Amino acid sequence: MPDGTDPKNKKTLTEAEKPVTAEATEFAQDRPSRKLLRLVLIVAILSVAVYYGGREVTSRIDYVYTEDSRIQADLIVVSSRVDGWVTSLGITEGSTIAAGNVLAAIDSRESKLRVVELKAQISGIEAERSRLAAERRLVDEQTASLYSSERSQLESAQVTVSSLQPQLDLAKRELQRAKSLFDRKVFSRRQLDQADTALQQIDRENRMAVADLKAAQAKLKEAGAERTKLDVLDGEISILKHRKAEMMARLEHQKLDLADRTIKSPVNGVVDKTFVKVGEYVTPGQRLALVHDPDKIWIEANIKETQIRKLKIGQRVELGVDAYPDIAFEGRVLSIGNATTSEFALLPSPNPSGNFTKITQRLPVRIALQQKDGLLRPGMMVEVNIDIRNP
Repeated sequence: MPDGTDPKNKKTLTEAEKPVTAEATEFAQDRPSRKLLRLVLIVAILSVAVYYGGREVTSRIDYVYTEDSRIQADLIVVSSRVDGWVTSLGITEGSTIAAGNVLAAIDSRESKLRVVELKAQISGIEAERSRLAAERRLVDEQTASLYSSERSQLESAQVTVSSLQPQLDLAKRELQRAKSLFDRKVFSRRQLDQADTALQQIDRENRMAVADLKAAQAKLKEAGAERTKLDVLDGEISILKHRKAEMMARLEHQKLDLADRTIKSPVNGVVDKTFVKVGEYVTPGQRLALVHDPDKIWIEANIKETQIRKLKIGQRVELGVDAYPDIAFEGRVLSIGNATTSEFALLPSPNPSGNFTKITQRLPVRIALQQKDGLLRPGMMVEVNIDIRNP
């Protein structure tokens, strides 16, 4: 009976007393295998959870992790120091360049003409200086012989005067002695007159010698004045020397202007972007191109201030580049920032209202890494795992 009652006894049978069907028998035999499968699944799930949980705990203990890091490089803005029209542009975006390669050229016709003009002016100054130098040599030769002759005449006159002075003194003493002897009637009038005549003769010769001496001094002074022309010529030559130095400085400045019209690459690298076209007029300081050296790259990671105490320079870093998830990269901690990133913000964040919300600050940490086949480019996102197990 479907209701499980015995029509004779009219009473309900218990579950244990119900007749066992084939389906019930099969279900009873399959129940242990299902329990085993469920147990295996539970164990597997728990094992996976324990594995990844333990891995996460280990990672938090042994590593400092951040995912908002980028690859950095020295992006050099190549600009112009002069104004003019761009006459040629030898680069395109993405092209490889070497240090010293010509990137662009600016119209240099006027600058070249100015260089030629300055060189001509310098040549004129050199010619004038050579003429004055030759004139100085001529004046030097002429006045030197005259000055030497007059000096000899002066020395001769000085010798004559110096030799006559003792004779004059002697003649004066002889006249005094003759007068004394004449008064005592020892000398005659004739001897007195002879002494007086000798004194007058010596005195006349001395005066003539003194006059000759003064004339020689005047002529020597005149010859010396002629020699001062040399000082005048030296002054003019010195002026020309300073003018030449000034013109040379202007020439070097103009050569610098001419050289600046050929703009060369400062580094070995690649061209990231160009900002001008041939025929455009550029002004001093205007950007022409953006370049960088792909071999000089690093990673700038912003680490929480609560983790910065765990970092040391030289620690190994595991890097995951989003662009190449299948390639493993490694680096080393190169430097640790001395100020938080908020200190470099263009707009400060004062707190005049007194409301304060504490926010964990971050410090920049620079990580050195090696370029690999030119794959790494500035701006790429990188996940950083800093191994802090080795202090």
